[in-house]
Amino acid sequence: MADIQLTLACGDYEITRALKDGSVKPDGINLTVLTDIDSTTRHWRFLRNREFDVAEVSASSYLLARDAGWPNDGIPVFLHRRFRHEFVFVNTSKGIRSPKDLIGRKVGCKSFQASAILWMRGILEHEYGVPHKSIDWYAELDEDVAFAPPPDLRLTTLPEDASLEKMLISGELDAVLHTDLIEPYVEGHPAIARLFDDYKAEEVAFYRKTQIFPIMHVTGIKREIVEKYPWAPIELYKAFEKAKEIGVKRMFNPRVAPLAWWRHAMEEQDKLLGKDPWEYGLTPKNRNNLETLIGYSHGNGMLKRKIPLEELFLEMSQGRKRGTHRV
Repeated sequence: MADIQLTLACGDYEITRALKDGSVKPDGINLTVLTDIDSTTRHWRFLRNREFDVAEVSASSYLLARDAGWPNDGIPVFLHRRFRHEFVFVNTSKGIRSPKDLIGRKVGCKSFQASAILWMRGILEHEYGVPHKSIDWYAELDEDVAFAPPPDLRLTTLPEDASLEKMLISGELDAVLHTDLIEPYVEGHPAIARLFDDYKAEEVAFYRKTQIFPIMHVTGIKREIVEKYPWAPIELYKAFEKAKEIGVKRMFNPRVAPLAWWRHAMEEQDKLLGKDPWEYGLTPKNRNNLETLIGYSHGNGMLKRKIPLEELFLEMSQGRKRGTHRV
């Protein structure tokens, strides 16, 4: 039987490099790997246009797509995680010194649904006492998966020509939660500062309290692929694991990155987050991570119900004490 042909759209990461260059190949599958697509576009093209067989996709949007009955399934492979405290920006003239100063303010976001924004909104509410309904929200993009906001959620979608960055500089917005560093901050614009000066300390404290290294993206697969080739998800999962193992091993070489303290940063990460902070599967830590995100989404009125993880992700078990080869 000839190998099946599947497309995989994902980020260009060290932990997926071996899949892209072909040094790791899923058994029985030939992958066409597409990496030259920004995250927001990739999520839309997978969920809305169904252009890829398998894709790295926003965890938040995947939850809403499943809640809406869209025909996708999840493989418990989490290619992107990131702490979010460093991506809260404020206008320096507004007197915002602490998270609670955001209450009653106008706050922009790339989209209300984005995983990065959902995580930080949930963290602000549950860790800092800033209710999400106490803020006027302004979203720059339409949502990957449309949802009906609760009547008491103050959410406005900005017009096509609006810019979060320009509105923050002018003071039309008091703050912005973003998925990435915004250009005016990188360029040192005096009107913009981070809310958390020592964001790393806040992120470390959050991890120590919750054991959560926030999952941004999950891996989606078209349901028709699963139905036609029920063996494919496990073979893909095994290949993702192999590629990650190769990528992490390569990163231990201090010559890989042109940074003086590269190895020291890796050692610091190991001490805090453990040997495999990028672990795949529905492990206890990942369950806590995902169930927290589900709780945030449900609490924000986006999910109609708290969906059990067993409904969201395909079973990767090959049988008790099976799945390894004895030499």
